[in-house]
Amino acid sequence: MAKLAALAVVAVPLLTGCSVEEVIRFGWPVGVTPESLQMRTLWTWAAIAALIVGVITWGAMFWAIAFHRKRKGDDDTPPRQTQYNLPVEIVFTIVPTIIVAVLFGFTVRVQNYVDKSDPAPDVRVAVTAFQWNWKFDYTGQNVTGTNAPVETIGTSTEIPLLVLPTDRSIEFTLSSNDVIHSFFVPEFLFKRDVFPMPDKNDTDKTVAIDRIEREGAFVGRCAELCGTYHASMNFEVRALQPALYDRYIQLRKATNPQTGAPYTAAEALTTLNCGQWCAPQAVTTYPFATDRTLRSATEPVAAGR
Repeated sequence: MAKLAALAVVAVPLLTGCSVEEVIRFGWPVGVTPESLQMRTLWTWAAIAALIVGVITWGAMFWAIAFHRKRKGDDDTPPRQTQYNLPVEIVFTIVPTIIVAVLFGFTVRVQNYVDKSDPAPDVRVAVTAFQWNWKFDYTGQNVTGTNAPVETIGTSTEIPLLVLPTDRSIEFTLSSNDVIHSFFVPEFLFKRDVFPMPDKNDTDKTVAIDRIEREGAFVGRCAELCGTYHASMNFEVRALQPALYDRYIQLRKATNPQTGAPYTAAEALTTLNCGQWCAPQAVTTYPFATDRTLRSATEPVAAGR
């Protein structure tokens, strides 16, 4: 039985096509920032340490069950009792203390790295949450000839696109117009509560990442139960190469000659025409109907339907 169990442990990852890296991720998504790698690594080694302790504990338990069980013919005399085994008690005190201290040390190191601030980020974005959508202001970027900020506001019919550059540091300043929300991009592997009036409530409203390491589209969500349409409060991060991002910001600051108004996010991405990451609408999620008379989600229409 033991041989079969050991064979199963080795064979399952191989037969399912999983790599060692995928197995030891223990279900965590693949992150796209240096911060996410640090947190995933901490989680991996904490889980491995827990499994090692668990295997030792299970081994001792099954060994006791196998070799110290009551056998046929035994009387009811209790086995020899052992008390105050000083070496064992010392080991059982020191080893857990070392484990806790090591985990605490690594946790503090990773937490300090993730919570650090950047005094001079390359990009600043003001994130405003409201029931039940998002507004993104590109701090310091105004529409040409005006004081109007370059901003993207989501609606019940359109997912807001937060276009960001790869390989640049980014600072998010978070606030809410009503209740507590939560800014969560799963591929960043962390989330931050978004409080109303953060300055008056003495809450840390900024969070920074060193960079986004690859292009892509990543769904963002509100991870705090905030009301009726909490589940539909999604946005999408669209990570572009720095040169494309710079061109995107230039377009957002300019006037679209076809509409006579500043370029929207969808219009600027369409003009860039850079392939799948310049799609004018969200590709990782879709809007939910807020009409309570409807009985199903407004899923995208499939091709041919």
